[in-house]
Amino acid sequence: MDQSPPPRPELVPNPAVRRLSLYLRQLEAFKRKDRRTISSKQLGESLGLTDAQVRKDFAYFGQFGHPGIGYRVEDLIAQVKRILGTDKIWNVMLVGAGNLGRALLAYRGFEQKGFKMTAVFDADPSKVGKKHGPFVIQAMSDLPATVQKQNIRLAIIAVPADNAQDVADQLVTAGVRGLLNFAPVSITVPGDVALNAVDLAVQLEQLSFQVSLSSISQV
Repeated sequence: MDQSPPPRPELVPNPAVRRLSLYLRQLEAFKRKDRRTISSKQLGESLGLTDAQVRKDFAYFGQFGHPGIGYRVEDLIAQVKRILGTDKIWNVMLVGAGNLGRALLAYRGFEQKGFKMTAVFDADPSKVGKKHGPFVIQAMSDLPATVQKQNIRLAIIAVPADNAQDVADQLVTAGVRGLLNFAPVSITVPGDVALNAVDLAVQLEQLSFQVSLSSISQV
């Protein structure tokens, strides 16, 4: 199994990194069906990709295939987890205990993927101190100490748009190095901080565009 060092992040296209998560999900599905080996063609077809695309994506990170066999499913799962950093448990915190935040807390899939929710914060004094599931909602003033004590490097932002940048700034100052932003607004972070955004309205707009375009083409 290839143990070559990971490539420099700036040399790997973002779409290739995003596809790694899709590959991992599909490989885990194959494993549940007791598939032991898989070819690049079979993996690609299961995701609507070409075998050439699959091979190109994996080539950024090393050589994982075996002549005459293809990929060993279990080995490739381990390699992709290593590349993504999910071969270990990450402590994650949530800022924002509103409707969206509570829904995210109720999601049980995070820990299965290596992400453990460990703390919840909110700026609303009426929420602070109240319990939601296993969590006691903490005040924002407790954030820096909790980040250091629990070695938290990833955080989810689920606050109103007007507060998102301020929350991001507090998280970065406290030492968090990866932010997942659910607030419907663009925020800025230093170059050494990773930022991903999930804007549900934008996703729906993209869907409506695709459906509208399809409808127009059929006229």
